[in-house]
Amino acid sequence: MRLNLAARIGVWSAHHRRTAIFGWLVFVVLAMGIGGASGMVNMSDSENGAGESAQATRILEDAGLSRPAGEMVMVSGSGAGDWKPAARAVTAAVGKTGAVRNIAAPVPSKDGRAALITFDMKGDADTAADRVGPVLDAVSGVRADRPDVRIYQFGDASAGKWLGDLLSKDLRSAEFTAVPLALGILLVAFGAVVAALLPVGLALTACMAAFGLLSLASHQLHLFQTTYSVMFLMGFAVGVDYCLFYLRRERDERAAGRDAETALRIAAATSGRAVLVSGVTVMVAMAGMFLSGLMLFEGFALATIIVVLIAMLGSVTVLPALLSWLGDRIDGGRVPLLNRRSRRGVRQSGATAGRLLKPVLARPALFAAGAVVALLALAAPALGMKTEELGLEKQFGSSSELSVAYRHIADTFPGGPAPATVVVKADDIGAPGVRKALAGFDQVAVHSRQNVAEIEVPLPTGRAGLTELRDERLPAAFDGTGAHAYVTGELANSLDFNHQLKHGIVPVFAFITAVTFLLMLCCFRSYVIALTSVLLNLLSVAAAYGVMVAVFQHGWGASLIGSEKAGAIESWMPLFVLVVLFGLSMDYHVFVVSRIREARERGLSTRGAVDEGIRRTAGAVTGAAVIMVAVFSVFGSLSMQDMQQMGVGLAVAVLLDATVVRMVLLPAVMTLLGERNWRTPKGLSPRRPGPGYRDAAPKIPAGI
Repeated sequence: MRLNLAARIGVWSAHHRRTAIFGWLVFVVLAMGIGGASGMVNMSDSENGAGESAQATRILEDAGLSRPAGEMVMVSGSGAGDWKPAARAVTAAVGKTGAVRNIAAPVPSKDGRAALITFDMKGDADTAADRVGPVLDAVSGVRADRPDVRIYQFGDASAGKWLGDLLSKDLRSAEFTAVPLALGILLVAFGAVVAALLPVGLALTACMAAFGLLSLASHQLHLFQTTYSVMFLMGFAVGVDYCLFYLRRERDERAAGRDAETALRIAAATSGRAVLVSGVTVMVAMAGMFLSGLMLFEGFALATIIVVLIAMLGSVTVLPALLSWLGDRIDGGRVPLLNRRSRRGVRQSGATAGRLLKPVLARPALFAAGAVVALLALAAPALGMKTEELGLEKQFGSSSELSVAYRHIADTFPGGPAPATVVVKADDIGAPGVRKALAGFDQVAVHSRQNVAEIEVPLPTGRAGLTELRDERLPAAFDGTGAHAYVTGELANSLDFNHQLKHGIVPVFAFITAVTFLLMLCCFRSYVIALTSVLLNLLSVAAAYGVMVAVFQHGWGASLIGSEKAGAIESWMPLFVLVVLFGLSMDYHVFVVSRIREARERGLSTRGAVDEGIRRTAGAVTGAAVIMVAVFSVFGSLSMQDMQQMGVGLAVAVLLDATVVRMVLLPAVMTLLGERNWRTPKGLSPRRPGPGYRDAAPKIPAGI
């Protein structure tokens, strides 16, 4: 008898369980230790950008002219000049901290009832958020002493500190909520503490090892701040699901009367193989993000590939070793009521699925059409999708202290909080023509030694002002001088990032669709199954896009989940959701279709195989989907808008994928296609049936 790769790995792990288990623990400890010692390296501003704005920032970085972290404090009173005493107090208080420089004189507003005080943080701008605390305390002290005026602070350092604190708080919240939630769901599913702890423990150790390896890798590929959150989201959900599929199949075989050895071997040969195929598909899909041309997505790709690889390897190596070691002790810590319900639930889930499937298989054309129409209706709002790099005021919500400060400063001093920065590079910055061009601007800083100049340009008219600056003012000023002018800033960064993203999404989309098709073709030896896999994925993604646009861009029902209308989708979100969902949907698709094919290879008709495959996988798919939806929903409840968009988008997509797609659309389409599902293209030999239930199982130790 010839075993497939997953079965051979499972058999080896079961025979060498001490090596597998302790090897895993040593690997996790070493990865964490090395990663912790090396630390994580964040990407620079230029690496996080694209196009002209990134070029401008890179010129400053190469010249050693990293801009200081600027801060603004606005003092506003009820009458003209009422702000003056408080403004003097703010200036004195921040000056006494010793952490600031270049404190400018207060600039009054047009109506004279407010003034803006600007200053820079001393030291490296990248670490200014770590040192801004005393400055924030100083401003807060004046605010408390002067209740007769309103004082607002906004700047690079204060916003960075707010963001860092929020990310840290949100990640802790996600970890402390997602883990108990998943554990509770697994406890209900299995009715035993040990069986519930196993997937959670393996998923957490996989994430811990991935954190360490990613920190080490960040020295070569610098990472964005939210990369760790994204990795935990993916790693925990995928790790639990892979273990759940494997463990569920082993328990199903035991419940069917097979001994522990045979049950473990069958689980390794079937669910283990599905885990390998799914894991490889997810990793290859994630690799498509390397084609985006943006370092942000390259970091996301690296993080998700690392954590999925580790979770996949853990599921097919240490999990069978633990199952072999535990034997019947896998049911240790039984919860009487839950244990009875879980055993009953395995049978009931199949019966429930059978009842739901009966009308679908009886009228497949009607249900297929209805499911497609429903998904397209959900996808309809995506036609008006607007993307932008959400500013901090939108990320934090309109009621946050930082957003309120930003809004008041922007309303009182248009163009103040987000001016454009023009970086001028010349062979000789002091040449007469260049000096004449620079003289046409108000706020100019010339760095003669580096032959670089910086110009601050307010943008009260927003995008129109930026377009005029780039297309008219700068060419008119610098053409013929030999100098090159590049525009950066918040708005310029967002537009340039979106421009690159629109170009980058095409090769990424082409790559993941082609690779998904080829992997499914090689796995199932059927171009029909491969093509339907791609089309079903696209429908799920489109529906997720539509829900995201409806909730976050238009604000429909946003308040129900504690969010609010942002007016746009975070610029990196559509590409990320596309890639992630193409990968994650393979969890269910490979698992379900593999079970359908098993039944077909035993001689059942396509309709009978679909019925049996869906019924037998209903419990595992439901459990896995509930866990993924729960984990993603935790991220949907976090503070930042982009995390909310990601969590809700993925949760909705997985929910639709596990219900409408896998329970209605997939069986209906496969029933309609009939024997055409199994057509093998010329050049590919039909897949030979793998080890069946009647095969003799290799001897596996059942316990210590």
